[in-house]
Amino acid sequence: MKERTHVGPALGRVARWVPDGERAVSVVTLVARVAGLLAVVSVLLPVGRARDRVQEPLTDWLSLPEQVTAIAVTLTLVTGVALLLLATGLRRRKRNAWWTSTLLAAVLVVSHAVHPRGVLGLVAAVALLVALLATRTRFTARPDPSGRTFAVGTGLRLLLLGFLLEMAVLVLSGRAQLGSPTLWERVQHAGLALVGIAGPVRFRMDLVDDVVAGAGLGFGLSALGAVLYFLLRTQEPPGALTSTDELGLRALLDGHQDTDSLGYFALRGDKSAVFSPSGKAAVAYRPIAGVALASGDPVGDPEAWPGAAEVFLARCATNGWSPAVLGCSEAGARMWSRHGLGALELGDEAVVDIESFTLDGRAMRGVRQAVGKLERAGYSVDVRRVSAIPAEELVTLQELARRWRGTETERGFSMALGRLGVDPECVLATATQATDDGPVVRGLLHFVPWGVDGLSLDAMLRDRESDNGVNELLIVGVVRTAAAGGVRRVSLNFAVFRAALERGEKIGAGPVAKGWAWLLRAGSRWWQIESLYRFNAKFAPRWVPRYLVYSSARELPRVALAAAEAEGFGGRPPALLRLLRR
Repeated sequence: MKERTHVGPALGRVARWVPDGERAVSVVTLVARVAGLLAVVSVLLPVGRARDRVQEPLTDWLSLPEQVTAIAVTLTLVTGVALLLLATGLRRRKRNAWWTSTLLAAVLVVSHAVHPRGVLGLVAAVALLVALLATRTRFTARPDPSGRTFAVGTGLRLLLLGFLLEMAVLVLSGRAQLGSPTLWERVQHAGLALVGIAGPVRFRMDLVDDVVAGAGLGFGLSALGAVLYFLLRTQEPPGALTSTDELGLRALLDGHQDTDSLGYFALRGDKSAVFSPSGKAAVAYRPIAGVALASGDPVGDPEAWPGAAEVFLARCATNGWSPAVLGCSEAGARMWSRHGLGALELGDEAVVDIESFTLDGRAMRGVRQAVGKLERAGYSVDVRRVSAIPAEELVTLQELARRWRGTETERGFSMALGRLGVDPECVLATATQATDDGPVVRGLLHFVPWGVDGLSLDAMLRDRESDNGVNELLIVGVVRTAAAGGVRRVSLNFAVFRAALERGEKIGAGPVAKGWAWLLRAGSRWWQIESLYRFNAKFAPRWVPRYLVYSSARELPRVALAAAEAEGFGGRPPALLRLLRR
């Protein structure tokens, strides 16, 4: 991981992640795309189709049947499309993509020789084959362990299914066929239909002919697509933090008290971890959709962060993952930039400093009034360590949290632990209302430790029937209790694109700033962008910028998809994931 080529607006000169040998891989990827495009164009363009009427020298010399020419044309088209699809796998240095591309490049050379369709196409095919053989050691990314076997099996099953259906149609449509085709002719026709070639059977009705040809080609293309997908699929092992890794992470968290506010979230059960060679730092991550998504800063000694980053990037290169970090600090972003990644400012974390917090003043009037109203209505706040809560009460609170969440997907990745009330060192704040039927819990906040003198918000849940202002009451109650318990800082929610919203509201803001702020407010109808910013701003917090780190600009859509899926805001449909895993 070496070269620095990208300038980031927020952090000065920021680099693009460039693994060793990337230039050679980029050249091979480009040649594959050119060869694939020329193959497709040579078949589809009228000039290429006109050459079908020309006697092919190799076909004539070897006295090959006319169907060989048709097969060569079809192979040229299919191979061209496949190379265009394989280019992404080559760029990710996947070994399976190299094997498949090498085979297809050889097929393309032969098909061009059998049915010449231009010198450029043949030259590109030969150049691709030579380039692939010359750079074979560069393609080392491991595939999905079951990818190759499963890909071949799936492709063969689809081809067999298509062939059987074609045979059934040919047998049942005997009256629509000219003459009396033999069984062997029907077998030939069904097999050739899978690759888009007309067989020996002729039909009285064009509709039947079109149905047979279309269905066969559809199954053939489906088989090709399935084979390529499973061959190139990046392995996505389910996150499982081992007990050894968890002990190592906890030791790092205990040994470095001035840690990141997101550090404790590295203990999520769906994350994996890699440690620096010295064992003094670690990166927690989760593979999603071809992206190894880490969150926050590396855990441990900042001087050992670079070592952990090197191990993490090596793991990404080995598995063909695109590295990304969601919500790291400015210090973390600078460290990643020195390892070749770019950075974008994603938003701001709201941090309340206990010593300077007060409800006095006009700016805090709204919070002060909400808290006073609920206290007069019989609300009270209880703040305790999870270890101090009786087991029966804790089970009741966990059940209330599940009920209040309802059927909604549990959201959170970078600032969520995913297990409320399980870790004894966490803090649980509850808002209880005194009623005629006894005390009723109306809301709760769950915090994880942030060093020895801080708390970081994990979950915020409340009863839908509670009065407005319960969350404000809970936060103020936590701040008041924390001040007496030695806590100096409390991290609240993360406000995405806060600076952009704030800039768009300033007097003299330009059209770009206003337009961007308008788009964010429009998006707030579906996602809590502006509302979360407004809520955090009520407590006059200190805004701490957070960054998104990525390998290259072309990977940003994939990183956005992975981040949305991890945070519970969309991504790949669960039904599709279950189908693909089968």
